[in-house]
Amino acid sequence: MIKGIQDAPDRSVILLHACAHNPTGVDPTQEQWRQIASVMKSKKHFPFFDTAYQGFASGDLNKDAWAIRYFVEQGFELLVAQSYAKNFGLYGERAGCFHFVTSPSSNAKDVATRVASQLYILQRSEISNPPAYGARIASLILNDPSLFALWEDNLREMSGRIIKMRQELRQKLEAMKTPGTWNHITDQIGMFSFTGLTEKQVLKIREDAHVYMTKNGRISMAGLNSRNIDYFAKAVDKVVRETN
Repeated sequence: MIKGIQDAPDRSVILLHACAHNPTGVDPTQEQWRQIASVMKSKKHFPFFDTAYQGFASGDLNKDAWAIRYFVEQGFELLVAQSYAKNFGLYGERAGCFHFVTSPSSNAKDVATRVASQLYILQRSEISNPPAYGARIASLILNDPSLFALWEDNLREMSGRIIKMRQELRQKLEAMKTPGTWNHITDQIGMFSFTGLTEKQVLKIREDAHVYMTKNGRISMAGLNSRNIDYFAKAVDKVVRETN
């Protein structure tokens, strides 16, 4: 990743996942984020953060926002595309926010004004009049301390449940002595996981067990629960043993 950032032309726009990377489930450590920021500053790159899973990586909104806040502290001018589809459960509403952070300078206010004028033009041509229902729900929760606290509790509970499903799935596969290593399931974080299944195995498990995932073996850990995890683990065990 560092090499890719170093090799990119100076002043490139670099898209970064803030947390709970989709699809790998692997996030940089804080020290690695510092290295990324250092290289980007030396190359004069422009950070563009995609944050769709805040709260799902650690269960802590502040911890999951660490990378973005660190880049701001380092004086970067940056963009953040923030989605509320997952952490607010507003999939059908596609609610979110777009943030532009200016670098510290005497003309920061003028820069923000110019960017806002361009966003108005883009919004008018691309969306014009977006639905307000989802945005109003998000606004209500974010601006009410009691609802915000309840939302934080819900995020911690959901994040904890996903972690528990990862632990149980790994334990079940290892208990059945399913061929291969399965530590990657608990090493990864967030909603998604690469199972390690091949495309051939993915197609077979779909046909034989009606278990669906992307062809590269990615599954949504949020789709597992106490009622279906045994079925899923046995289906994975069977397809791994029968297909190489």
